[in-house]
Amino acid sequence: MELIIFLVIGALAGFAAGLFGVGGGTIIVPLLFIVFTQMGYSPDNIMHLALGTSLATIIVTSISSLMAHNKKGAVLWPVFKNLAPGLAVGCFLGAGIAGQISGLYLQLIVGVFLLWVAYKMFMGGKKQVDTNINDTGSDKIILPSKPKQLAAGGVIGVASAIFGIGGGSLTVPYLTRYGVVMQKAVGTSAACGLPIAIAGALGFMVFGMQQEVNVPNTIGFVHVYAFLGIGSMSFFTAKVGAKVAHMLSPQLLKKCFAVLLFVVGCFFLYKGLL
Repeated sequence: MELIIFLVIGALAGFAAGLFGVGGGTIIVPLLFIVFTQMGYSPDNIMHLALGTSLATIIVTSISSLMAHNKKGAVLWPVFKNLAPGLAVGCFLGAGIAGQISGLYLQLIVGVFLLWVAYKMFMGGKKQVDTNINDTGSDKIILPSKPKQLAAGGVIGVASAIFGIGGGSLTVPYLTRYGVVMQKAVGTSAACGLPIAIAGALGFMVFGMQQEVNVPNTIGFVHVYAFLGIGSMSFFTAKVGAKVAHMLSPQLLKKCFAVLLFVVGCFFLYKGLL
């Protein structure tokens, strides 16, 4: 029964990963929180397990979503190269920070963060223009300098570990703010989710093992069975979500993304204050 539940979560998370470029974490974390609570795990470990396992599964969803978006030419590789080092280092360190925060405070932090991002996305940023950044790095829009992009990657990485997400909730608004159309922001975000997920999962494993988490079928703060079930299913549904993303208008996609984050944010605030 647990495996079936993990497969269903994987199907939903994978579709969201491809559609919104969020790595599926905004769906995986709250659903795993519910499942782990029903399984009777310690309240002190539930949120950390949900975050660590979410990042581990995002490794799979990012690869699948990345492949689909890349076929559409929606990944801005020069931007990815500038962000990736900061994303990886920041996310690993962020996992250590998250391990020192109580589960209750993590719920509230995640809830407030998602509501803020939802508001910013729903209200919209600067007017979007299309962009064609080629392999040599030339572009038709003004993005921050490489050092600033590296620093932004570090901030996004730390936040991604604390929130258990693939960085899409920050990477997408960051790119759209500088004029990148939604589809290319989503595609690039999907690529950025890979270094975030790898570094974050390793971080939650390492710091979780140091705290000697007494939960069966886990490596640190990563639940092995949940990772296998969610990861295997999400790999396929992420491709479906990516295809749907390119069928929708940028503004509609942006509004849907904002609504999703708002609902999840309210959920965590409700559970944290209950």
